[in-house]
Amino acid sequence: MGIIAVELVILIREQDVNRTIARGDIVWISGQLGHNEKRELPEGMDEQMKQTYANIKELLSRFEMNMDHVVEEVIYTMDMATTFDARKNFNTEYYSDPKMVASTMVGVTGLALPGQLVEVIVLQVSSKDQQV
Repeated sequence: MGIIAVELVILIREQDVNRTIARGDIVWISGQLGHNEKRELPEGMDEQMKQTYANIKELLSRFEMNMDHVVEEVIYTMDMATTFDARKNFNTEYYSDPKMVASTMVGVTGLALPGQLVEVIVLQVSSKDQQV
């Protein structure tokens, strides 16, 4: 299973893949992780979650949107308890009204990159038909 994940990461880096796509009024942001612009992952769940949501905010800005446009998120995590606490503690940093976002958390045994602890997919409402 680990080899498949490593091969997938290599394919993604070598190809021009869409991290975000819009169709009609719906925008999907593919699984975002907590690496910075140098592709470095910070240590710890809190820091990875902060960077993951910063990456999501940056992608949303390309559609002239913000976190208030998000209607659903799916969080894939290596550690349910730590992620739940981090998500709860940073709730209002991510969303002005967290109760307006449908949220699902899924525990996994592995993610694409070594040291990666969390990955987040979001869905939001838009009025544009484009891809980034």
